[in-house]
Amino acid sequence: MNPRGQGSVRTVVEAEGLVKTFSDFWLRAKARAVDGVTFEIRPNEIFGLLGPNGSGKSTTIKMILGLLRKSKGRLSVFGRDPSDVSVKARLGYLPEETYMYRFLNPRETLDYFGKLFGLPRTTRRRRTDELLEMVGLEGAAHRVVGEFSKGMARRLGIAQALINDPEFLILDEPTSGLDPIGTRQVKDLLVDLRRKGKTVLLSSHLLADVEDVCDRMVILYGGKIRASGTAEELLRDTKHTTLHLPRLDAATISKVDAAIRREVGVAIDRVETPRQRLEDLFLQIVDAARAEQVETSGAMRGGPTAAFLGEGDERQPGALIADLERAATESKLAAPVARSAPVVRGPHMDTIAELQRADGTRTAKPASAAATKADSETVDKSVIEGLLGGSDNREPDGGADGSGARPK
Repeated sequence: MNPRGQGSVRTVVEAEGLVKTFSDFWLRAKARAVDGVTFEIRPNEIFGLLGPNGSGKSTTIKMILGLLRKSKGRLSVFGRDPSDVSVKARLGYLPEETYMYRFLNPRETLDYFGKLFGLPRTTRRRRTDELLEMVGLEGAAHRVVGEFSKGMARRLGIAQALINDPEFLILDEPTSGLDPIGTRQVKDLLVDLRRKGKTVLLSSHLLADVEDVCDRMVILYGGKIRASGTAEELLRDTKHTTLHLPRLDAATISKVDAAIRREVGVAIDRVETPRQRLEDLFLQIVDAARAEQVETSGAMRGGPTAAFLGEGDERQPGALIADLERAATESKLAAPVARSAPVVRGPHMDTIAELQRADGTRTAKPASAAATKADSETVDKSVIEGLLGGSDNREPDGGADGSGARPK
């Protein structure tokens, strides 16, 4: 059994012959966004979903989330249909665009999403503190989200996707808008989440990020899978051999080239001096500036991965859904009673009830039942007489008996 008590599964997501066709108003096929896609995502792996714009990545993700219904094929998440509400509590999702309430600050935002998952107040506070430190927003915890840059809003979106400690994390362009510091942190976070037993679906146009962290991937084009496999299988260059040696002078390189020609019969294609990655240089410069305590109003580099991720405790999956279902059941049980005893309300009943309530709040409790009866009769008589007196003027026939006499 896993920490959620849901039982172990061989695959987290399983798609077979998955098709999604969008139709026009007349139900004529307009576009086939996903065309016969078959793949599986296994537990405790980072799976990459790649492809150019319009290749079907976002459509596939929305079907996994249950936001879109498939047209054909088979699709299951944790062995269940994606529309099953029990699956939702086990997912974390970061959409391609970050949508947050612009007048809430990060603490209020995370607290709000924690309430949707039924987390206790102390748990929400602890997780909020850990997540804000993790994404580097503890210094901006009381700024409203509407003031955030795209990168800072993206950091908050990542924290929001993790507030419920999900088993399966779906990230659509997670590094979009992030600076190199945030990009490196997201990649480190994904590797750490995999180490803690999480499963991650990563969709990104930044191929270097996918190459760094993904265990397996599929490449889509035109709604079809054009290639799939591990990073090693897809990226292996079978036509060249790379030798890593200490720096050599030109004379030594010539001797090596001559030896290779003599022994193998091939020549060295080219000789390059290795260089570090631009990302590494950027981070070195930023770390040096921070060591000098240079001030900045932007997001910080962030701390370690939040401690609660992977614990699987203090969680109440589907609490909000359970409350709604319970309320619906109670309303159904109460409905026949209300129908069997209808209440007929006259035109003045609401006004009379309101005046009686107002009088009751101003008057102290009577000392006896007789006093209660007398007071109520006095109030009722005066109020009713005043209302009926005003209504007679609107009756075309005068009194209620049609004689024109006013009631006494």
